[in-house]
Amino acid sequence: QVQLVESGGGSVQAGGSLRLSCTASGYITSYYMGWFRQAPGKEREGVAAIYTGDGRTYYADSVKGRFTISQDNSKNTLYLLLNSLKPEDTAMYFCAVATWTDRWLAPDKYKYWGQGTQVTVSS
Repeated sequence: QVQLVESGGGSVQAGGSLRLSCTASGYITSYYMGWFRQAPGKEREGVAAIYTGDGRTYYADSVKGRFTISQDNSKNTLYLLLNSLKPEDTAMYFCAVATWTDRWLAPDKYKYWGQGTQVTVSS
C-alpha cells in the first residue's frame, strides 16, 4: 500500500506563494503523481502531475506559469510551488498516485490519495 501525507497549506494574500509537500511511503516503481484541488461545492480538478520515471510534467491551463511540480526521489517527496496566488486558487489540495494513466489530470485515474492540505487566498 502507498500512504501519502500532505503539508504546507495555509492562508496567504493574493500574489503570495506557498509550497506544498507530499511525502509518500510504501514501495512502488515508476508512477504518476499528481496534485488536485477541490473547492467547496466544486468537483475535484487536476492541477499538475509528474511522471516519476523521467520527470515529465503536465499542468492545467489555469495554473500554467504560476505553479511548479517537482519531486525529490531521495526523500520520496512531491512538491507543488504555488506562486502568484489568486483567490480562486482557494481549495483543499490533495496529492495522489497512479501506477499508469493516459489522462494525467483525471482524478478517477488515481488510486492512492492523501488527506489534503487547505490553501486559502484572500484578496
